[in-house]
Amino acid sequence: MKKQWMADTTLLLIAIIWGATFLVVQQAITALPPNAFNAVRFSIAVLFLLVIQLLFFRQQWREWSIPLFKAGALIGFWLCLGYALQTVGLLYTTPSKAGFITGLSVVLVPLFSFLILRERVKTTATVGVILAAIGLYLLTLNQSLSLNTGDMLVFGCAICFALQIVITGKYSPKFPALPLAIVQLGTVAVLSWGYAFLFEDWRLALNPEVLLIPEVARGLLITSIFATALAFLAQTALQKQTSSTRVALIFALEPVFAAVTSYLWIHEVLTARQIFGGFLIFFGMILGELPITEWLKLWQSKRQNANSRKSA
Repeated sequence: MKKQWMADTTLLLIAIIWGATFLVVQQAITALPPNAFNAVRFSIAVLFLLVIQLLFFRQQWREWSIPLFKAGALIGFWLCLGYALQTVGLLYTTPSKAGFITGLSVVLVPLFSFLILRERVKTTATVGVILAAIGLYLLTLNQSLSLNTGDMLVFGCAICFALQIVITGKYSPKFPALPLAIVQLGTVAVLSWGYAFLFEDWRLALNPEVLLIPEVARGLLITSIFATALAFLAQTALQKQTSSTRVALIFALEPVFAAVTSYLWIHEVLTARQIFGGFLIFFGMILGELPITEWLKLWQSKRQNANSRKSA
């Protein structure tokens, strides 16, 4: 019980950090282009994890293989596209809205699991998707009933993150977690550097004066070490001590922390319609992960056993 409580508490801290990153990233990319920022962020995270493996998991060097590289590169592609869309989207939308829209990946996962892995979609997940879609409508549409460009980009990010989660679920049982994480994060770093080199002023990412701007330095420190490298390691290690449903429910709080952080630091206030839309997205995410069907079956089984004992 104590181990599970500690695991849940640590995962909650990860959700808080991830929720706070929406604001710190938005502030950082005012000085450093979005994909250049991602290139530096993931390069630092990869170097950090390589040091971790070198110091504590040297035996896993023998686990590196061509299939691992292929799987990690595929996962990394969707992760890179997701972060690219999210980071650019933050140029045009608010951190709290981005947090709630990104959270839609939780309810999109069952749909993609059905399409890609042929896993059965739970009824609760279907209802959750419908509620989240209504919430997205209320949260993002403005007075002219048109989607903000940033909202559309972040919604694309949610799709990519959902695909990344599903594909990770397909390959993660086949390979050790740390090498697979290094390959996928390394793929993000390489692709981000390539995009920055072709379409952005990539030299800013190597300029110490830019990197030492307080907003940029703070954003890189929080996102690369805490929100990427350490968060991944903690999730991988601690998820063994709690259930996947509890993990999903804890991480569903991420957009709530994004909204709270935006309110505390930049005094962003959502309208009543947007708050209700965010609530529907949040409720849809939770509903999509709750094992209600299993609970009903368990309740029916207990009721039948009680009736059997009465009859006897």
